[in-house]
Amino acid sequence: MNIKTHLAVLDDEADITQLLATYLGSQGYRISQLHSGKELMELMARDAPALVLLDLGLPGEDGFSIARALREHWHCGLVIVTGRGDAVDKVVGLEVGADDYVTKPFDLRELLARVKAVLRRITPPAVAPAPAQTAAPSTLRFAQWQLDTDARRLLDPKGDEVALTTGEFDLLTTLVTHPGRVLSRDFLLTATRGRDGGPFDRTIDVQIGRLRKKVEADPDNPQIIKSVRGAGYILVPRVEAA
Repeated sequence: MNIKTHLAVLDDEADITQLLATYLGSQGYRISQLHSGKELMELMARDAPALVLLDLGLPGEDGFSIARALREHWHCGLVIVTGRGDAVDKVVGLEVGADDYVTKPFDLRELLARVKAVLRRITPPAVAPAPAQTAAPSTLRFAQWQLDTDARRLLDPKGDEVALTTGEFDLLTTLVTHPGRVLSRDFLLTATRGRDGGPFDRTIDVQIGRLRKKVEADPDNPQIIKSVRGAGYILVPRVEAA
């Protein structure tokens, strides 16, 4: 049986939700149209979608608070689709855990491509397992931290799990699987989001800052994820199979 991927579109403008429902529905997705945070929370409780497209400009509601609630209680893709194009809003949106940020007016084909990119990152690929003798280790240790790439879990030196957003996990995995190498912002953006960044795209910087707050003893003096001025970022500790 062909089960369609479920997407939720939350926007106070009915013409926007209908436009996205029609277009994304024609691409093979099952769409729920919503117009309030309350409707979204009720949907999440009974039929959680794989990805939410969230407008920030909801009358009488804080879109950022809705995004935080999604990140705290559910594992799903989150793409903010909003008319608020201010750089500060974009930074805050990424800091609260959005996987992508799209401003209105948007191109439907570009939005579809971004949705697909997020879904690819949060959905394990259906591939046959590699032979045991050549399979890469799924759990990697660095500086007493453990990253399980199969279970998508990060354990701190005490063995406690540390919550990561989808974007944070993908970024950390890319760094851990390329230890000792300076990775450019463009490389990291392509590896984690499937797209190139412009000269003013600071998405990776925001996520690096969030990661440092979670894995560094002193985020202002990082020893695990270091910056290389003008080049990018490097994971300093040795990485080994756990």
